Amino acid sequence: MPFWIRFLSVICFCLAVAGLPGCTPGQDRADEEKEPHYVLGQSRVNSMDYQGAVEAFEQSLEVNPRSAQAHYQLAMLFDTNPRVADPAAAIYHYQQYLKLDPNASNGVIVKQRVEACRQQLARDVMSLPAGSATQQQLEKLIEQNRDLQDQLAKWQAYAASMKTNEASPSPNPNPAPAPQGATGRSAAPAPHPTAPKTYKVVSGETAASICRKAGVSLKGLQAANPGVNLGKIRVGQILNLPAQ
Repeated sequence: MPFWIRFLSVICFCLAVAGLPGCTPGQDRADEEKEPHYVLGQSRVNSMDYQGAVEAFEQSLEVNPRSAQAHYQLAMLFDTNPRVADPAAAIYHYQQYLKLDPNASNGVIVKQRVEACRQQLARDVMSLPAGSATQQQLEKLIEQNRDLQDQLAKWQAYAASMKTNEASPSPNPNPAPAPQGATGRSAAPAPHPTAPKTYKVVSGETAASICRKAGVSLKGLQAANPGVNLGKIRVGQILNLPAQ
């Protein structure tokens, strides 16, 4: 054997021992598919144990992070199997597969699946149920709060008008009507000139509405009924009316 052939053989042998590329081929697809965890993953896919298959292929990547086939199997599981569906994970593993095997025969199909996963991910993130119970409850609470604020404003205005009428020197004050919806009654007609000395409370009446009917002030009605809580009068209760 010529000297130069023996010399090249020695160099290739040394490079092979050192693990450098060029004289020894890298791990091909067949080698990746022989890895024990990869084989286990395929077995679990066949038995429809998809979560177990995911775990096995992930362990295969821990052994060999450059296993394109393990990335591809994980991408397919996350993309097409509803039990372990995860579009974001599928995109990652598809991209790693193409990075490790840029000349893959199914490269075009894989790129299409990446785009489909991106669209699915966008739909999952951006779409929210339009009539969710939480949203409906929130809108109801907002509406109730708005109604309460309106009623409070009406009562505050009514109380202010009552104070003004009580301070008036007129012998026959005419208080402003109570807020509509707060007492359920509109403004009463003009007071009768010969009001009785007693008054029997009927349904829906308040002390303020009785004062308007009888032509007396709230302060005078309270003075004629000492010890009576005019804010809690009841149907059928007899009240004394102040003298005209």
